[in-house]
Amino acid sequence: MRLNSVIAALESGGHAFAAFAAPEPAVALDFATSDYDGLVFESEHKPWDATTLRDSLQYLLNRRRIFEADTLAPAPTPLIRIPVNGAEFGQWHAKQALDLGAYGIVWPHISTVEEARNAVAACRYPRLPDAKYHEPPGLRGDAPAAAARYWGVSTTEYYAKADVWPLDPDGEILVVIQIEDQLGIENLPAILEQVPGIGLILIGEGDLSQELGIPRQLDHPLLVEARRRIVRICHDHGVVVGHPHVTPTNVEQVLDEGYRFLMSAPVRGYPGLDLGRTLTGRA
Repeated sequence: MRLNSVIAALESGGHAFAAFAAPEPAVALDFATSDYDGLVFESEHKPWDATTLRDSLQYLLNRRRIFEADTLAPAPTPLIRIPVNGAEFGQWHAKQALDLGAYGIVWPHISTVEEARNAVAACRYPRLPDAKYHEPPGLRGDAPAAAARYWGVSTTEYYAKADVWPLDPDGEILVVIQIEDQLGIENLPAILEQVPGIGLILIGEGDLSQELGIPRQLDHPLLVEARRRIVRICHDHGVVVGHPHVTPTNVEQVLDEGYRFLMSAPVRGYPGLDLGRTLTGRA
């Protein structure tokens, strides 16, 4: 049985639903009973604090849900977007996040084959050149105890499962790379052809729109065409593509355009306040 609920949904040919969340225990607690397949703790634009992140991962677990589901798979499955851009060739953030028990890493601003290869390699343990699924060679350091405990498996089982999907069909770690500039779009075919182990592509609309000179104009024709190019390339290479801004008004279109990883912002409502303000003439 799959431990990574996002991989389980995608592997079955279905859609996976996720959201970004601040890496804070109180926020994690709010999501612990949600129906998302995955939750991406946002550490690119939020402070990187490994201790708080560790606590957030713990608060995301709901023992009653795990017991009733009769599976070790957490719901939602925690992924982490790390701070470093692809050009920085960072590895230690991914290493620490995985060692805490994360089931995947979201890499911002991947623009070249070399950056993508580093992203995948940082999420894998080293293997001998003649080993199965060797390429790209792993760079992750060995400290599995906390992650194995969080996953609920032995260290030996963790080693067997802690590889990237779909390169290793039994892997439970998801490598997500974000395409956020025109260089990344130009290099995307080569990235997908030359770097095995990329689980999905997530479009970075915010930064891409900045580069195009249309900041946050998500429906601007230039950004619409850029998204279409990314989706077309991903489909041509059989790779899942994700949309980061799914809303009730665009979800049907997003599905029609072929996205299978859908990220929606959770919305809080205040019906008592809203009705009270209306009844008292303060709406």
